[in-house]
Amino acid sequence: MVAGLYVVALAAAVPQGAGGHGRDGSWSSAEARRFWGPSRMSASTGDDADAYAGSEAQRITGSARHFDGVPAVGVLFYVGEDMRDHHCTASVVHSPKGNLIITAGHCGIGDDAAFVPGYRGGERKQPYGVWAVDRTFVDPRREDIGDGSDLDFAFATVRPDGRGRQIERVTGANRLVRTPGDTNRATVIGYPSTDSDPADQAIRCTAMTSRLEGHKQLTMRCDGYFSGTSGSPWLIHFDEKTRTGDLIGVLGGLNGGGPDGDESDKISYSPVNDDEIFRLYLDAINGREPRRA
Repeated sequence: MVAGLYVVALAAAVPQGAGGHGRDGSWSSAEARRFWGPSRMSASTGDDADAYAGSEAQRITGSARHFDGVPAVGVLFYVGEDMRDHHCTASVVHSPKGNLIITAGHCGIGDDAAFVPGYRGGERKQPYGVWAVDRTFVDPRREDIGDGSDLDFAFATVRPDGRGRQIERVTGANRLVRTPGDTNRATVIGYPSTDSDPADQAIRCTAMTSRLEGHKQLTMRCDGYFSGTSGSPWLIHFDEKTRTGDLIGVLGGLNGGGPDGDESDKISYSPVNDDEIFRLYLDAINGREPRRA
């Protein structure tokens, strides 16, 4: 079921909020671009003329591969770190206003954050611009362990660019859908931190998912998903032409998205998309503060 249809079904169930995690209006996408500085970014045209050759990674690989990335997936930077480091991945999801991204709840986006879709760290290229995060929406019941880890997802709205465009118009968007079952052929795209992977490039892997016992979460095995890939979209029906797909989860969940120890970069988790994520989606598109009993 597509998100638009499901929103109608859940409209009556979403609690009424007041406010949300807002800003004072001083942080714009244009300012985010200026903060980055001319030495660290190229002009944003909304166009990426490079050829895309990633179809081989659609095979069941078991090991992540570096590639040039896709327009609707990128990294989160923080002003407090001078935008030098990224430690979470996010992606654009379709919404009525075209201004919504999704990541893991434990990423703690906060104030003065910026989203850089299609980031290419090795070349310091930002082909789709730098987008200031406006408001964030996280389920208040989220925790790192226990049942609260099943709620480890978050949405954020981003401000228009200097030309008044919403991000979805520039990058396209994935479609938020219900997780269809435990077994899925998912393509997972993310950005490891430079501490974990000096290449500073996007990675992708196609793997089969299964249920994480004792939780409303999926698990998959694929090497290379180090720190920084939290929030990576899990996509089915990935289209190599549009470079988008149906988003059935994001990398996160128990212990921040994987087991402790030597297997932490090889086994990844994702909360399933059920009623709870669509309630939060409604909060985000309507600008309501999430409130859960």
